[in-house]
Amino acid sequence: MTAVATATLPERRTPPRPARSPSRRRRRLLGVLTVVIAAIWAFPVYWMVNSSLLPYNRIRNPDPTFFPLGGTVGAYGRVLEGNFLSSMRISMMVTLITVGAALLFAFLAALALSRFRFRGRKSFVVTVLIIQMIPAEGLFISQFKLLEGWKLLNSVLGLSLLYIAAVVPFTIWMLRGFVAGVPRDLEEAALVDGCSRTQAFFRITLPLLAPGLVASGVYAFLQAWNEFTLALVVMTRPENMTLPLWLRTFTDANRVSDWAGIMAGSVLIAVPVMVFFLLVQHRMASGLVSGAVKG
Repeated sequence: MTAVATATLPERRTPPRPARSPSRRRRRLLGVLTVVIAAIWAFPVYWMVNSSLLPYNRIRNPDPTFFPLGGTVGAYGRVLEGNFLSSMRISMMVTLITVGAALLFAFLAALALSRFRFRGRKSFVVTVLIIQMIPAEGLFISQFKLLEGWKLLNSVLGLSLLYIAAVVPFTIWMLRGFVAGVPRDLEEAALVDGCSRTQAFFRITLPLLAPGLVASGVYAFLQAWNEFTLALVVMTRPENMTLPLWLRTFTDANRVSDWAGIMAGSVLIAVPVMVFFLLVQHRMASGLVSGAVKG
């Protein structure tokens, strides 16, 4: 009886393991590829920080040093002892003036181009496009003579005017897409609800355009903060140097370049940019995505 009962028991089978779907394998492959690309992108930043902590003999060594073991912060001390703070002040003033003025002028121009129909509208758009095609180097002599006639050489205002003129055309194109992507029906609905046109603009339209303003402000900030050639032409006095100009003081054809100081200065210059990105990263991401599909 025992043998018969045993023979009639169903045989236990291990359920087959579900096969991995192609989509899961694709996601893992994309994840690995993303990590590799991020590591490649971050390596120059790591190398900059690493080199800023190495002494001179280890930087000049043919064998690279990937970890700053036994490093020093002496390069940062040399940087802070110089004109770093005064150059930081000048760069910050020029950048803030450029970002504020460029956003104001570009926003008003983008609003006019998107919301109103007037004579010369298409010609204005084409002119803005042509201005972006002019090489900056071709304008140096006329810009220098212009600022010299206005007594604005070696001044924050003079350099800011040139930066604003260089940044506004592209900023208009960016903001034009954002403004065109906001339906007019929203403003008309606010007018029906009792708002004035000004109230409808500030309560409805302007909050929707905030991501676009942030994305355009990031572009203007980077252009003004990192620009070198215009500042080299306009700011000829050592006490009026912006940060990119100040950084070149660590290199000299007649002496050995202070590479540790260059890297330490580059790290300090990058800190305000990183702080700015951390403050606006959420708005900036949504703004870039919106600008890619609107207008």
